[in-house]
Amino acid sequence: MLLVFLRAFSTLKIPGCNFGDLSSYSCPPPLLKIWAHSDKGPSPSPYVATPRALVQAAFCMAMFLYLSPSRPLSWFTDPAYQEWGFWRKLSYQYMSGFTMRWKYYFIWSISEAAMVISGLGFSGWTESSPPKPKWDRAKVVDILGFELAKSSVLLPLVLNIQVSTWLRHYVYERLVKKGKKPRFFQLLATQTVSAVWHGLYPGYIILLVQSALMIAGSRVIYQWEKAIPTNMALVKKAFAVMNFAYTVLVLNYSCVGFMLLSKHETPASYGSVYYIGTMIPIALIILGYIIPAKPASFKARKEQ
Repeated sequence: MLLVFLRAFSTLKIPGCNFGDLSSYSCPPPLLKIWAHSDKGPSPSPYVATPRALVQAAFCMAMFLYLSPSRPLSWFTDPAYQEWGFWRKLSYQYMSGFTMRWKYYFIWSISEAAMVISGLGFSGWTESSPPKPKWDRAKVVDILGFELAKSSVLLPLVLNIQVSTWLRHYVYERLVKKGKKPRFFQLLATQTVSAVWHGLYPGYIILLVQSALMIAGSRVIYQWEKAIPTNMALVKKAFAVMNFAYTVLVLNYSCVGFMLLSKHETPASYGSVYYIGTMIPIALIILGYIIPAKPASFKARKEQ
């Protein structure tokens, strides 16, 4: 099979490239162009970035092992859970989602370390003086950026970064007609494709459709915040805090679908907190049409 692949590869006809001699082809792939000698310094060593990724992986696994025993998923189906008060259920959903994420942070950190040590994580040089190597080609998650995200809109930019980039380029942007602004349909279609990519579990589909509502609701808060003039700094900060609290609430409510996966248990868990993480985004989307954000005056925008 390998010989068949190499023979097929050697017959590729690309203008300006010669793949006939696999030992010395004349059209280096993008990665080799990045690694090519430059005046910014010698070839960078991965032995600094790799330990950093491994330490992050070890910390993430330690967090998961510490938190997970006290927050088993079986409690969601335990009759005692249904007897808890609203706030206790909501806080348990938050802590369950927070605990579960450390497992994925660990896996992504290990994969990042593997890519970096192989050299495939190198993405070029910074513009600083002196230039420093960047190792974010294989970066999958920005943990602090995700946990402290000020808006739900930012979440795809800091979680599963490479997949989110692919979805944005090949699904989201292709569905937006030229000269038109993206609407909820494009967002929903992109998240549905992401759900199918993750797997045909009901919980994935529920979560990612729910995440489309979450992002759309966050956009409304952001548009209101952006429309407030700069001389009302306290009000702008209040809307920023509102968007952060909204993101924390709806994100961890939505994560239950990713954890349980079941078409019966996921809606039951949402219903146990009165579908608050679904109702709030829908209410915000409706309010966005009823009370559209008026853009600030030209003078205010110039000051911003």
